[in-house]
Amino acid sequence: MTYDLSAVVTGVLLSFVCPLTIPYWMIVIGAGFAIILVKMLFGGIGKNFVNPALIGRAALLGCYASAMTTWAAPMVKAPLGSTVDAATAATPMAIMKSGAFADLTAAYSIGDMFIGRIGGSIGEVSAMMLLLGGAYLVVRKVINWHTPAAYILTVAVVTFIFPKGNDPLQWMLYNVLGGGLMLGAIFMATDYATSPVTKKGQLIFGLGCGLLTVMIRYFGSYPEGVSYAILVMNACVVLLDKIGIPKRFGVVPEGGKQA
Repeated sequence: MTYDLSAVVTGVLLSFVCPLTIPYWMIVIGAGFAIILVKMLFGGIGKNFVNPALIGRAALLGCYASAMTTWAAPMVKAPLGSTVDAATAATPMAIMKSGAFADLTAAYSIGDMFIGRIGGSIGEVSAMMLLLGGAYLVVRKVINWHTPAAYILTVAVVTFIFPKGNDPLQWMLYNVLGGGLMLGAIFMATDYATSPVTKKGQLIFGLGCGLLTVMIRYFGSYPEGVSYAILVMNACVVLLDKIGIPKRFGVVPEGGKQA
């Protein structure tokens, strides 16, 4: 038995991608799914090929869709672990999915999106705090900047070029600051076990996550696509790890002759 607190990290990240009002027992089920089925059955820490917290969220969304899509209204007190008497409101991504962009700008300003006065999962509402946390991790060299930068920049560029609102810049900002993009790019896509080890691989990984996120947001049934985008790209890491590996001098290829 190890005491590296990796299970605690998975549990915290899982709670970050769930609504405030989700019952506790659902979190236990999601955490059990993530730890037992995704981590332990594949050999433990570092052996899983997909992000455990995101798989736990995907399992909860498939089993308890109603609870996983009930959001507490911003700046309203709601009982933890219960949807009873909780004031609910549509998230910015849900409003954007409905096509009522004018309603979104009327309900939430860019400042609200940046600071976090919006509805959503526990860990995705404040882009400002997520960026500060990401900067801290980069400065401490806990994570590299390549994947988060490529991920966020890809979403920004694609949504700016192909806007669904009247103002491309405003549409792009709402897409970048809303939903789970910041949380996913900084804290999920940079997971050591499920992300590429080479710099080029990390850039391509972030690019793929960004493209898939926009495609799911634009053409999928759900208003958000960060979780599924990262999970799909997790399955491509084996191939991406072969990109950017430096050549070793003096090593003779198989079947080759030394000069």
